[in-house]
Amino acid sequence: MNFPFKVLIIAPMKKMMCVVVLFFTSMCVFSQIKARIIGIKDGDTVVALLADKTQETLRLAEVDCPEKKQPFGNNAKQFTSSKVFGKEVIFYRVTKDRYRRTIAKIFYDNNKYLSAEIIKSGYGWWYFKASKDLQLQEYEMLARKKKRGLWADKNAMSPWDFRKMKKEQSKAAKLKGENFYLSN
Repeated sequence: MNFPFKVLIIAPMKKMMCVVVLFFTSMCVFSQIKARIIGIKDGDTVVALLADKTQETLRLAEVDCPEKKQPFGNNAKQFTSSKVFGKEVIFYRVTKDRYRRTIAKIFYDNNKYLSAEIIKSGYGWWYFKASKDLQLQEYEMLARKKKRGLWADKNAMSPWDFRKMKKEQSKAAKLKGENFYLSN
């Protein structure tokens, strides 16, 4: 007599699983968004004009480009601009970052993945902390080997190390200023 009880539980669970799978599949299919890129903030951040005429700041997924004040920061910005500024793109929202920017995968010119193109050309690091795409790691290794873009600089510093260094310098300067006032 155990058998009918199991059927009553398993059948609704199977239906529920089908509904969940269909829901997430439809989210993937219907979440692509068309937009025109109207601004380039830096190598890995752009501004998109959506169909409803609203603007959205998009931080590129899976790549981290040099900061503006870093060597190759302007080159990365120029590269990104040359690929997508003024163009229609398709993007997929991945998540939001701590600054409330949309993290997005952006595709242009017949499905070229912008983050991959930046990494291949040596204008950004594969952001391994937020990506499991090992193809991007291979692109970075090849760009390093061929000394493309920022990899021509043997002392290239990752953006996350640069930001950490700047934060520590700022903290040290602040402490030095506090010590100045305490000693007078």
